Amino acid sequence: MGWWQVDADTLAGSRFVLSPLAETFACLKLLHAGAGAHPGEQAWLREHLPGYRRRLAADPVTALLVRCGLGRAWIADFLTPTPLDGESLDEGLARVRAVRPAQARRHLRMSLDGPLPAELERDDLPERAARLMEYVWHETVRLSWPRRRRILEADVVARTARVSRGGWAAALDGLRPGTRWLGGNRFQVNAHEYPPRDISGAELVFVPVTPQRHGWVAWTRDERYAVVYPCAGVLADGRGRSVPAGLAALLGTARAGVLALLDAPMSTTQVTAVTGQGLGSVGRHLKVLLEAGLVDRRRAGRSVLYARTAAGQTLLDAARPRPAPAGLASAHDD
Repeated sequence: MGWWQVDADTLAGSRFVLSPLAETFACLKLLHAGAGAHPGEQAWLREHLPGYRRRLAADPVTALLVRCGLGRAWIADFLTPTPLDGESLDEGLARVRAVRPAQARRHLRMSLDGPLPAELERDDLPERAARLMEYVWHETVRLSWPRRRRILEADVVARTARVSRGGWAAALDGLRPGTRWLGGNRFQVNAHEYPPRDISGAELVFVPVTPQRHGWVAWTRDERYAVVYPCAGVLADGRGRSVPAGLAALLGTARAGVLALLDAPMSTTQVTAVTGQGLGSVGRHLKVLLEAGLVDRRRAGRSVLYARTAAGQTLLDAARPRPAPAGLASAHDD
């Protein structure tokens, strides 16, 4: 496993950062994978995947660059510069374009863990990568960026609340698949067998993105490190969350599903994306749950977030099946 040694000062100074460039690259990874994690992603892929594939079919060199850059062993580092606070997409892409061609080719060989295809022994790879990410931004992300930003802001609010309740260790444990707090100031950042890194004294940022199952780590020399993670972990498995039958009978399956989903604060847009229900339906469910005292809401920047109340949690817990006492279970062992 890959892990970082993080001292108290680095953790205390760490923070969350929103990045249009990271969001765009995560969407590129989603297009490359071609499979969505929830109804919102599946609908997005149906809309944008055909155009993306036509774009690559018309540019086989860039198509090969993507396949190699998202290679077998590692993402090519030049594709994922460490996000900076307040950086625009154009500013981020300028950093991609500024990569030396020889360095880009070296990163691709590391990504492949082997030799580079002859077609990629050329000097325009950073420019090609930047142009493709510009395409992904303008064709698939830009119009929805305000909504995506609200979702990301909601995630940051929830994570920050977790930090205040249980410290950074609680917030980092399970930030994304493969991450966990190991104790002893050690933070596991992925499940790969890479040498540990001591990042004491460096700058550490956490960057949420909306596509699920798509995260990575990045660093700039030994000065700035980033963990890019899928926002609001509940989004990844929202479709599969079990709803107790008794609660579904009481509230209705759809409304009970919304209540069960709100382990962490979520916006109406987030709930809509996860469940695949219409925005109006989700709004009505949340209104009923709010009036019943089962959820509450608060404003976080431009977003309104909903979360289960203590009463909502009690109702959910009461409806969950309880294991039979051992004595009763043994009575059916014949």
